[in-house]
Amino acid sequence: MTGTDLHLPRGATANARYAVDIGPESAGWTHSSLRVVELAPGGSHAFTTGDSEWIVLPLEGGCTVQTEQHEFQLLGRDSVFADVTDFAYAPRDARVQIASGAGGRFALAGAKCERRLPARYGPAPEVPVEERGSGTCARRVRNFAAADAFACDRLIAVEVITPGGNWSSYPPHKHDEHRPGEESELEEIYYFEIDGPGGLGYQRVSPSREGGADLLAEVRSGDAVLVPDGWHGPSIAQPGHDMYYLNVMAGPGDSREWLIRFHPGHTTGGYR
Repeated sequence: MTGTDLHLPRGATANARYAVDIGPESAGWTHSSLRVVELAPGGSHAFTTGDSEWIVLPLEGGCTVQTEQHEFQLLGRDSVFADVTDFAYAPRDARVQIASGAGGRFALAGAKCERRLPARYGPAPEVPVEERGSGTCARRVRNFAAADAFACDRLIAVEVITPGGNWSSYPPHKHDEHRPGEESELEEIYYFEIDGPGGLGYQRVSPSREGGADLLAEVRSGDAVLVPDGWHGPSIAQPGHDMYYLNVMAGPGDSREWLIRFHPGHTTGGYR
């Protein structure tokens, strides 16, 4: 895929319901989805989950999430740079309503799935936070729906905070082949926010096969990048502007696991 297909600037997928609306059909793949809904004070939003499982993740503000049998109060947060947040899981074949007294912005991370798991609340204190890398490759990973942290059928989702001037998603790595015990096949969405006015970052995706994904994009708040295949990284934060991204992943494998291979031309020293 070309860079114009992979880089979705802010507003490129917006519609009357969502500020960001990326699904398998628009992305040209089979499983991963991301939506961002913006609610005015007192606003609400209802949707049916269909054949996908979804996590409601506050980006800014708090909300109530209702399914047919459950209601979850999400305290949320002031911004993605403030701290981890609580979240709610909604199963496939359900009706969901999000309501917010003070208003806010809420990400819906989704994946087509087979099993219908129960609706659940994810408390913020139980989100594993990992300090990954060192030096100018240091970043903070919030593994709220990592494969080993929270039960889903297909969906894997994490948040990453990269300090201004640092690199993350480094060394370049990939997960576009099924290699048992070594690599899992996962489609991935990056959703970006940059701290401070005028802030920007850069995202690289390089081919792992002939004709594969190839992108070098300047990214700003509200942008998204699709990674259907290929080596992805680095993600580079402008000095003085921390970078946030939400990673949403899912794939066709029988096991829900995040197995990656590093680019052989790069050292793994900065990763851990």
